[in-house]
Amino acid sequence: MMAVTAGADYCYAIEVFKPMADAAVKIVEKNGFSDKIKIINKHSTEVTMGPDGDMPCRANILITELFDTELIGEGALPSYEHAHRHLVQENCEAVPHRATVYAQLVESRRMWSWNKLFPIPVHTSCGEQVIVPPLELERCPGAPSVYDIQLNQVSSADFTVLSDVLPMFSVDFSKQVSSSAACHSRQFEPVASGRAQVVLSWWDIEMDPEGKIKCSMAPFWAHSDPEELQWRDHWMQCVYFLPQEEPVVQGSSIYLVAHHDDYCVWYSLQRTSPEKDRRVYPARPVCDCQAHLLWNRPRFGEINDQDRTDQYIQALRTVLKPDSVCLCVSDGSLLSLLAHHLGAEQVFTVESSAASYRLMKKIFKANHLEDKINIIEKRPELLTSADLEGKKISLLLGEPFFTTSLLPWHNLYFWYVRTAVDQHLGPGAVVMPQTASLHAVVVEFRDLWRIRSPCGDCEGFDVHIMDDMIKRALDFRESKEAEPHPLWEYPCRCLSEPQQILTFDFRQPVPPHLIHAEGSIELRRPGRSHGAVLWMEYHLTPDNTVNTGLLKSVEDKVVLCTGTVAGTPTASRQCTSSPWRTPERRWAALRLSVTLWISTPTLETSPWISHSQTPWTMGSDPHLLRNKVA
Repeated sequence: MMAVTAGADYCYAIEVFKPMADAAVKIVEKNGFSDKIKIINKHSTEVTMGPDGDMPCRANILITELFDTELIGEGALPSYEHAHRHLVQENCEAVPHRATVYAQLVESRRMWSWNKLFPIPVHTSCGEQVIVPPLELERCPGAPSVYDIQLNQVSSADFTVLSDVLPMFSVDFSKQVSSSAACHSRQFEPVASGRAQVVLSWWDIEMDPEGKIKCSMAPFWAHSDPEELQWRDHWMQCVYFLPQEEPVVQGSSIYLVAHHDDYCVWYSLQRTSPEKDRRVYPARPVCDCQAHLLWNRPRFGEINDQDRTDQYIQALRTVLKPDSVCLCVSDGSLLSLLAHHLGAEQVFTVESSAASYRLMKKIFKANHLEDKINIIEKRPELLTSADLEGKKISLLLGEPFFTTSLLPWHNLYFWYVRTAVDQHLGPGAVVMPQTASLHAVVVEFRDLWRIRSPCGDCEGFDVHIMDDMIKRALDFRESKEAEPHPLWEYPCRCLSEPQQILTFDFRQPVPPHLIHAEGSIELRRPGRSHGAVLWMEYHLTPDNTVNTGLLKSVEDKVVLCTGTVAGTPTASRQCTSSPWRTPERRWAALRLSVTLWISTPTLETSPWISHSQTPWTMGSDPHLLRNKVA
């Protein structure tokens, strides 16, 4: 529609997703462009050309938005390659015209902790013990996928810049594009000495051939005009991990190499020119140690958080006895090693997946504990007395962490495991954590609300039809459930005080009746109430708590998971319950009535919380909003 308004004679709009294509037909008709625009519900590679085809002739202008945070991750290169060969004229003009990928080399212990397992010191009565990673894990290049985050929320104190911002490669979309694998090198002199670990990367696009209209994804420190920085969540910035950390010396020339295939980008450092060296270029990194398949980047950060580990160590010291028989239930957890080093007589750990079983075997072997810790590859509810060598468990341990958990309360699976193994617990057995609690705070987001805000009229066009389509999609139960977000990336301010919503006593089996709590949250500050942040806290002992959400509130600003007890920022699992699709309304103060139900599912299902059919309806009192969450 923008193209026709700008003077195009006719437009062909290719949309493969049928619901969006159907909405596009209606939007085009509603805005009076049906005689100028044809919607083709196909993949671009399936479009036919000719008198009886989808298009009678080739186009002379190519307009696309095929990009992701990595630029090429959604198949932009093969799509452009095919379009130039089959759909557009030679020497056509493309909008956008050109893209350039930039990179900056940094040293960052915090980011590096998202990719490698650090040695973990454990102070015991016999001196310091160190849990070391297997050599295979240290040598592993890591996961093959980019880690896209909001770099603007990473403190400059968390990394040391080792290079200037380097333009790595450009793609001219008006010319024939190749999807073949390629590499692009850039020689540079490090601006500081250090250990090269991470490459930060982003891109910009020039919309016109002269480059006068530019859209940049650069973080604030590299942006040409930080005051004009626009918030985006569909295009962010990239974190790439080098296969191994390498020392660099200030002023000593080195080469940063960007490699890409048709969908992925990765980086390497080389001491000599790749063109002169003629050596085999590093292949796309693929995990061969199992750890990066089992633990995602946030989980690596969580395990490497020494403050968090110390909480477990302090708690274990208070509950362990010389004759303790421990059973550890969490996916790929190091709790079993901590329990052994802190003096447990015997330790069993249950791993329900083959991947976690193999990984833990490697970690035990690297620490010479393969004969000291019994690892059982079995679902917890299938444990038998023989698996435990006929012994009764005196200490049941869990972080808890399970790889299938997405929302904060999904790790309550530990409670159902505890119930399933109740028959194996001895008299007076201790369960750690002892209890858990669900907490909530109502917040105003600085930007995150935009992902649920209707478009309405956009650039002068009525797109309410798309808003209605999205609203209908959100009426399904799955869409009403709370959304998981790493909320450290999304600044917000609290409008209420944090409130404990529900508690769960792991010392007792899951009760047969429904767990229900009802109450209200008073909004103490004026602002736009965009939603509620929910998180879990695990009380290991009365004096030791692991917090996965709110750490503090400073002058009504929410600080979430900054790396203390809660773990590294991305390790925690918070979620938002976002009932307001239009956040424009403002109240000075109101009371929020919340009703929560958590059912008691079997081990095959998980606890869930979601909005009811009509979330957030006004009651008779205009200052009262009611929400039922099941």
